[in-house]
Order: sequence, then C-alpha cells, then structure tokens
Amino acid sequence: MQTTITPIEVSAIIPVGTRTDNLLDLHANYKRGLDACGVTYEMIYVIDGTRVGEREQLMALRRQGERLKIIQLTKAFGEATALMVAFANAVGARLMTLPAYFQIEGQEIAKMLAASGSADVVVARRWPRRGSRFERFRRGAFHTVLRLIIGAGFRDLGCGVRILRRAVAEELTIYGDQHRLLPVLASRHGFTVIEIDVAQSPRDRFRGRYRPREYLHRALDVFTVFFLARFTKKPLRFFGMVGSITVGVGGAMIAILVVQRLLFDVPLADRPALLLSSLLLVLGVQLFALGLLGELIIFSHAKDIKDYKVAHIIEAVDNGRRDAAPVRPPAAEPERLGGTPRAGASSLP
Repeated sequence: MQTTITPIEVSAIIPVGTRTDNLLDLHANYKRGLDACGVTYEMIYVIDGTRVGEREQLMALRRQGERLKIIQLTKAFGEATALMVAFANAVGARLMTLPAYFQIEGQEIAKMLAASGSADVVVARRWPRRGSRFERFRRGAFHTVLRLIIGAGFRDLGCGVRILRRAVAEELTIYGDQHRLLPVLASRHGFTVIEIDVAQSPRDRFRGRYRPREYLHRALDVFTVFFLARFTKKPLRFFGMVGSITVGVGGAMIAILVVQRLLFDVPLADRPALLLSSLLLVLGVQLFALGLLGELIIFSHAKDIKDYKVAHIIEAVDNGRRDAAPVRPPAAEPERLGGTPRAGASSLP
C-alpha cells in the first residue's frame, strides 16, 4: 500500500533567544491560530545557544505528543543566524517567522496567511499599539529616520511576525541584526512587500530597558542597509560624493589661507587651519580612491551579480503558435563552435 505524503504549506519558525515568554502557553497560542487556517504546517524552534529552561519546555511539548522540530545551536549566534538555519531546514512553501514572546494574538495568523497570496512578503503591524509615551516616541523616531534615509514606509519593523515565500528566503542573506530590516532588503531585491494591521497581544510587554549601545547598533544597521540598498553596485557614487565634499572643503580652506598669506601677509606658521585643510584634502582623495577600488571590484564581478527579479514573461502567439524570427535558408545558418554548418538542418521548431 503506497503512502501519500501531504506537502507542507507553511513552516512556522520561532527563534528562541534572549527574550522569551512561557513557551508552553506561546506554543498553544500559535497552534490554535495555525489550526484555524486549515493548512498543513510544521513548527520549528531554533534555540540560539545553551538555554536549558527553554529546551526543557520544548522537550516537554514533544513528550506530550506535539509534532515540532527543535534545532539547537552550539552557542548564541544571534537571531539572524537562527533564522537562516531554520530557512535551510524548513520544507514549507511559505515561511512564517514568529517571536518567542507574545506580540500578536494567534487568530491573527489567518489574516497574515490570507494576505500572503498577493505578496512575496507580509509584515505585521501591531495596531492599535499600546505602550508608554517614550516608547511611542522611540518607535516614531526610528521609523521616521528609516523613511528619510532609506525611503521605506514601514511602521512596525520591531514586530517579528512575517510571512515570506521560499524564493525570498533563498535569495536573501541576513547576518548580524539585519533580521529586523528583512522587509527593506526584500523590497530592495524587487519582491512585493505589504504591511497589514493585526491585533496586539495584551501580554506584549517589554519590562526591561534598552542600553545605549542598542540604539547605536540600530543606527549602524540602518546605515548598513542604506548602503546595501543604494550603493551596492555603485560605490563610487557614495565614496566619490563624500570624498568630493571633503576635498572641496579642504581646497577652499587652503585657498583662503593662500590668499591671506599672499595679499594680507598673514603668516601660516602655528595655524591649525593649515593642518586641518591638508588632512581634509588627503582624506577626500583616499575616499575617492576607495570608491574607485569598489567600482573595479563590482565591474569584475558584475556578470555574477543578479539583483533583479522577473515578474512575468508574456510571449506573443499567433494562431496558437509562438512568434519566431524569420526563417533563413539552411546555408545561411551561422557556423557553430567546433563544427561546420548543418547543411540539411531545419530552422523550424
């Protein structure tokens, strides 16, 4: 008797890191939401490092008969690495990332899956959003800066609930803390990204506080994605622009010093402006040279870089036949490499 294997439609991925809630309650919440969707799914937990308590909770779920996959990393590599490992081990056609703590209600998963039919990436926005006045200010400032620098109009990139097609996971490579900006990278690669409103969980409460270095890390992440999104294949435009401004400022300062020395007999000795202008000139030339080196590297690897996506190919047909180029006589067929023209070959498909 042959057994039919039902394909997995959705792979739910939960990276277990530094911030976690009770995984027993969380698993039940997510499972109810997935069961209500009527799709075949698998649940994958990636334990980022040696987290004994969280591992025991997941093993208890397995002993209760829950069908879930547990992947444990040898040490804490970060959430981006945990997601990449889960993407490589998932088998579903669509991949859903879920945080290891309460952010949305489980029944909102159905709304996310329904929206994923018309987009490559679906991003959840918790709305209406609760939180203190400072939290609202911090979120608004972050997304405003992101919109001004990158041009991304997302409103809740801190939400870890997302659905993406397998092609997106296979195309994108994230590292560090870039998992938060995954929708921005997907949009840059030409994928369709939409953001929908979902109900925030009443248990979505961050009780700690962010250290100052966390804000610095987020600023550096935004700058990294800004460079990747706009100057990956044209580094000279970035370094050349900054270098030209630096050279211009340094050149103007030196010109002023020269005029003062020649026309107004102002001595150049013991003037810090001379040293500063010289440093600006040297720095500008170095930045420009760095951009040129980047352009040479991109030029040498341009044939291997494919940063576009083909949405559709619509071919012309005529009476049920594909349009073809005019048929040439067999004798006019160009010579093929390693052989002679095929005198008796037909040009028709």
